[in-house]
Amino acid sequence: MSLAEKDAEVLEGLSSQLAMRSLPRLGTLYSALIGAALTAVIVLLTPAAGIAGSVVIWYLMYMLVQTVWSFRVEGRRFAVNRLVTTVVWTTFLIALSALVWILISVTIRGLSAFSWDFLTGTMRNVSPLREGGGLLHALVGTLEQVGMAALIAVPISILVAIYLVEYGQGRLALFVTFFVDVMTGVPSIVAGLFIYTFWVLTFGFERSGFAASLALTILMIPVIVRSTEEMLKIVPNDLREASYALGVPKWKTIVRIVIPTAFGGIVTGVMLSIARVAGETAPLLLTTFLSQSMNPNLFTGAQASVPTFIWDQISSGTPASIDRAWAGALVLIVVVVFFYGLARLVARLTAPARQ
Repeated sequence: MSLAEKDAEVLEGLSSQLAMRSLPRLGTLYSALIGAALTAVIVLLTPAAGIAGSVVIWYLMYMLVQTVWSFRVEGRRFAVNRLVTTVVWTTFLIALSALVWILISVTIRGLSAFSWDFLTGTMRNVSPLREGGGLLHALVGTLEQVGMAALIAVPISILVAIYLVEYGQGRLALFVTFFVDVMTGVPSIVAGLFIYTFWVLTFGFERSGFAASLALTILMIPVIVRSTEEMLKIVPNDLREASYALGVPKWKTIVRIVIPTAFGGIVTGVMLSIARVAGETAPLLLTTFLSQSMNPNLFTGAQASVPTFIWDQISSGTPASIDRAWAGALVLIVVVVFFYGLARLVARLTAPARQ
């Protein structure tokens, strides 16, 4: 027998052994059916009842059957792998189902009051008991407030992240890192209270959309700093060293090499921060409150926003106002998704070309 024939025989033997040590192709289905049978027995013999309780018992029985079966047939390592894989998929499906349920609920309830007049009208002289009205004034306010907050927060956050990654050393870098970590956990209402005390009570400025933008800026900065910092860290050092070897200054290397390479991740972090602050209500109630009329001036007078519009309509409690609140929630989701998709498109178009 030649060496090649011996190798083929050995490989065939190993393949047959591995095949014998694996569960059947429909092992998952069999485990689910056995778990369902055990669940039926448990429900009949114990006080456990209800759909939710039965589903939980079935899931536990399914996990138990599959793990024990895999342990007896495949061994401990494969059994643990199947167990962890099942848990991961379960948590993923739970999170996905919650997201899908929210989107479906908002879409169905929001479409009941959604119309062109709703997008182009305001709540001026519209009674909570009466149908109609719109959120154009709130939509304009949200775009202006979030836009101004991004205009302030994005440059500051990116510069801070560049300092921490490229230049930061010593106590100052530790202090900045600690300060950013603290800001990450600051509740939104605390940011609104700080701006209200600092901007309105101390300096005497009136409550306005700009004050709301300052509060949103506080919430955006730590998110952008952390995401940008992580994106800059994953840029290979070989790119930096190659640029330095060609005699390129460090600042130009950062501007022309590092930032373009991490630009997609930076844009994603910016959009995550915008998505976070776009739905904030508490800081806006403290800094600008709400208005039922159009106020395009960001620096003067109360200005509405979509979150405060939703809060106001829910507070009214009438069927017409609750329908408008659901429609406002639908508009807010659409706006966030639109800008996120636009940012991803910009990041893809401006990304450095790959050879």
